[in-house]
Amino acid sequence: MIKMVKHRCLFLIFLFACVTGISFSQSNDSTKVVSHFGGSFTLTNKGVSSIPNLTLGKPAAIIFLSMGRKLAFEPEFRIAMEGKPWMLIFWGRYDLLNTDKFFIRSRINTSLVFKTIPVVYDGVTIMTMAASRTFTADLSTNYFLSKNISIGPYYMYVYGIEKNAIKHTHFLALRATFSSIKLSDQLYMRFVPQIYYLRIGKYDGFYSNATLTLAKRNFPFSVSTLISKTINTKIPIGENFLWNLNLIYTFNKNYTEKR
Repeated sequence: MIKMVKHRCLFLIFLFACVTGISFSQSNDSTKVVSHFGGSFTLTNKGVSSIPNLTLGKPAAIIFLSMGRKLAFEPEFRIAMEGKPWMLIFWGRYDLLNTDKFFIRSRINTSLVFKTIPVVYDGVTIMTMAASRTFTADLSTNYFLSKNISIGPYYMYVYGIEKNAIKHTHFLALRATFSSIKLSDQLYMRFVPQIYYLRIGKYDGFYSNATLTLAKRNFPFSVSTLISKTINTKIPIGENFLWNLNLIYTFNKNYTEKR
């Protein structure tokens, strides 16, 4: 209970810092940018996660929102197409460094993961939905080889709050990002391959995956696919090969205040 309270307090402090940071970072110009609001809405034929026990494995919708700039609050709602919740994630984000050559970002979140489990009630087995809580922190670093090509490590730690949950999950990846591969004057691709080490409790393994996105300039819709392959693992859950197809709607708005 004490640990859970500490995690919630840390998260609330971070959110308070986001709000106050955004408020006091405004300049004294007559016209100034107040904040940014954006996000995306994704339809996928299979909800896939790099952590096997968080994969849904069936069609889902994902709503992602981002409010703020250097400091931001980024909630994410993952819902199965049948209407049942999959995951609710509440990210707090802070950009530590953003230059032409280096980009470093830190995030924390508290989340709810939903699963349908069998429960025996009056001698009858029924299926019911259960939610488990996790606390997550991550750190991503990118070194830009050119304007549209970067490479860097990514680390994520997940702590299971429930008494019977897996307490510690470690995710360490090396990823590259090719952000704008020109196909024509209007069409371009984004390619993000990565290899990663995953440790869930006492089990570990090595995996690889890649995301390929096809988009049109100044057009809100794009399509993407994620392909994931097991290299070598002792983790007893998850499939050796996964893929999905996604339709994504993206929006971004900047808001200004005039005096």
